[in-house]
Amino acid sequence: MKFSVLVKKLSNPRVRRRLKIGLSVWGVAIVIGLIFKLAYDIGYFKAQSLINDKNAAMPIARTVLTMESAQRIVSGALKEDPNNPKTIVNQIIDNNQKLSTIIIENNKQKQIAWIIDLRLFFTGDLFNDKGYNLTESIEYQHNINGGNH
Repeated sequence: MKFSVLVKKLSNPRVRRRLKIGLSVWGVAIVIGLIFKLAYDIGYFKAQSLINDKNAAMPIARTVLTMESAQRIVSGALKEDPNNPKTIVNQIIDNNQKLSTIIIENNKQKQIAWIIDLRLFFTGDLFNDKGYNLTESIEYQHNINGGNH
């Protein structure tokens, strides 16, 4: 078929109208398909975001402070030899993931110490939001002389 014959057939108004209708139907179908694909992708990513947020909010397997890990934290903070520490962890009083209370001993003197987030170590007074000295109350509960303050 020659090009001139094709042009002659396409110049017919009836053929041109059918061609416009056919191309319009195809175009509308493609646009609707793209809209559905876009809506699906947005919904999918929102669902993934909600799943990720839910997983992030769930507590991770609770890590427990052991005597060995507490000793490592204390030795590291005091820059002592971990194989032969001068300050020894005697007891873990409150094993909380955010704030753990421990009893340490150095030169036969016991003291209350705190470990925050299983990595930061400090000794000294800790006050709650009402102003009560938690260190003194724990020393009193465990019969430890608080002469270091």
